[in-house]
Amino acid sequence: MVYEYIMGGVVVASLLGLFLLFSLEGKKTRRVPMEITRNGCVKTLENSTCQPEIAGNTDVIIVGAGVAGAALAYTLGKDGRRVHVIERDLTEPDRIVGELLQPGGYLKLVEWVLKEIDAQNVYGYALYKDGKNARLSYPLEKFSSDVAGRSFHNGRFIQRLREKAASLPNVRLEQGAVTALLEEKGTVKGVHYKTKTGEELTAYAPLTIVCDGCFSNLRRSLCDPKVDIPSCFVGLILENCNLPYANHGHVILGDPSPILFYPISSTEIRCLVDVPGQKVPSISNGEMAQYLKTVVAPQVPPELYDAFIAAVDKGNMRSMPNRSMPAAPLPTPGALLMGDAFNMRHPLTGGGMTVAFSDIVVLRNLLSPLRNLNDASSLCKYLESFYTLRKPVASTINTLAGALYKVFCASPDPARKEMRQACFDYLSLGGVFSTGPVSLLSGLNPRPLHLVLHFFAVAVFGVGRLLLPFPSPQRMWIGARLIAGASGIIFPIIKAEGVRQMFFPITVPAYHRAPPVH
Repeated sequence: MVYEYIMGGVVVASLLGLFLLFSLEGKKTRRVPMEITRNGCVKTLENSTCQPEIAGNTDVIIVGAGVAGAALAYTLGKDGRRVHVIERDLTEPDRIVGELLQPGGYLKLVEWVLKEIDAQNVYGYALYKDGKNARLSYPLEKFSSDVAGRSFHNGRFIQRLREKAASLPNVRLEQGAVTALLEEKGTVKGVHYKTKTGEELTAYAPLTIVCDGCFSNLRRSLCDPKVDIPSCFVGLILENCNLPYANHGHVILGDPSPILFYPISSTEIRCLVDVPGQKVPSISNGEMAQYLKTVVAPQVPPELYDAFIAAVDKGNMRSMPNRSMPAAPLPTPGALLMGDAFNMRHPLTGGGMTVAFSDIVVLRNLLSPLRNLNDASSLCKYLESFYTLRKPVASTINTLAGALYKVFCASPDPARKEMRQACFDYLSLGGVFSTGPVSLLSGLNPRPLHLVLHFFAVAVFGVGRLLLPFPSPQRMWIGARLIAGASGIIFPIIKAEGVRQMFFPITVPAYHRAPPVH
């Protein structure tokens, strides 16, 4: 009864806030893509000389062969599309993120590759705060026994995806740096790129999909990017130790911000230390090692402490900025954005690959009834529905990642402290209080309204703790600031995601678009 009372009380306030955001949501600024008229040529599969482009040789050009690009190439190739993938560097990547795939992402696309790279099953999370811990399990009871999260080396995963894509006879994987989109009267006709040997070539296709990652140099032609960098991750690999909860990700609500541990092979555990801001202590002069030993190590679970210190002493540390960028597309005939080039969220919740694979499935389903992609204007109008149909999964994971990061970070503000403690205690209650939020995080229940309800249920839970057994003026004031702070965290994220597309997609005209008839 307590849960129903809390959730019912929250619905009215949440919906009022959403309608207010909806009324304030402004129009996005449209950029005019640059035009390039330079004539080019492409290299055929048969020889290495520069030859004129053969009309109809390629259906889709994919720029980038990271997780999104390689998986998309394989998916479209399996559907019979002639795909040309151009990737800047085909050597195995070495990254410290993109190593955890949620169950929702596993269900979407990639079970066929994970068995080959020593991927580890992940069944949930262990949450730590001030010496206490709670285990949060994925709600997998309704799924087959092989369904779980997966964690692995990012580079190994990408290389297997590339190998799978390149094994298809209608997929051409080439190393080259795309320098520009080729446009004619506002329609993208292909790309201009430079090969590994420095040769400048041109490739044409009726549809170009840009998946060139978080450092994309092409996205400004296709979207209105607003990139935020709230923090940086410092990555280490721990060896010769076991996690307190096997096959679980571990999240320590540390000071100043979270610390993550999860397995990436049968013998290695990845540690990611979040450092707020855009700068981290210097690794080269020893400042980072000192920071990790004095600030972070005392907060690490005892079972991992020795391995953590050994990893710091080994010195193999990497850092990278954590980027967040809402999807703000500028629909352009002949082109589409996907992956981190299009949409990013804080990697705390490991949701990036789940969003990418969900987007690929949405796009594949939209393209499957089309055999002719050459009507650029009709195709562009039809594919505007992609931006709406992707919203349930993408906006849920994006909003949760941004909101949880802000709640999980330490703060001297009493109201923020209460919100953080309330979140930990709420999740520790178990039952629907933990399975509900975890099902949202895992991509198994991509329902934005459920996310908002749970978020404000945590806030109301925190206020209730403050007011019992006897409210005082100070506690009432902190409770009011807690609710205001919760609203200030989640509503700006929702506004950036798009209130109408997120909660009322059926009102968006593109939602009802039918495939163009040829």
